Amino acid sequence: MSEALSGRIAVIGWGSLIWDLDDLAPKVTGAWAMRAGPVLPFEFSLVSRKRKMGLAVCLDPSNGDHCPTHAIASIRSDIHEAAEDLYLRERSPAVEYIGAYCAGTGFLRTRLPDVGDAVRDWCDAIGAAGAVWTDHASNFSDQTGEAFSVERGAAYLSGLTGESLEEAVRYIEFAPETTCTPLRRALSQAEWWREAAERYAATLSER
Repeated sequence: MSEALSGRIAVIGWGSLIWDLDDLAPKVTGAWAMRAGPVLPFEFSLVSRKRKMGLAVCLDPSNGDHCPTHAIASIRSDIHEAAEDLYLRERSPAVEYIGAYCAGTGFLRTRLPDVGDAVRDWCDAIGAAGAVWTDHASNFSDQTGEAFSVERGAAYLSGLTGESLEEAVRYIEFAPETTCTPLRRALSQAEWWREAAERYAATLSER
């Protein structure tokens, strides 16, 4: 399906964007090209106010694993307009938190040079006009006072209650299975997490 991205600006996704385009929906066209995006490093190490203080997935080369990503075509032909669309969907603090690459001009914005190189090489390989992606960094240390680790991430999640825990379970369980990070693998083996996921699944069947 990467042929559908040739000559287009691609939106790269790996988390909730896949199952919830939200207000980005009218600004993209076609279907997600699953596993067609660049392979990038991820971990669920971002404490997210949007996700009720649960852990969201972010680009994290220090703690994460490299995982396949997915791509969908933007309706825009201008890289800055495509970045603005994603910025508004993500409710990012500023548009600078959206990574962007334009093949025609060479414009590249990212906090992670290796990610920028990977996106550029991917765009060149499939003939995409460019790409935009969420460029948020892990804030786990800033929010908790401790450096991220799988054990600390799991402990943080186990301390959540009510809507915060429900949203954490929903977000991580609904993430594409390809976003298989060290923390997600550990959680899949944790009895308390499996029980929380089963409770959440039961609430869905009752709705």
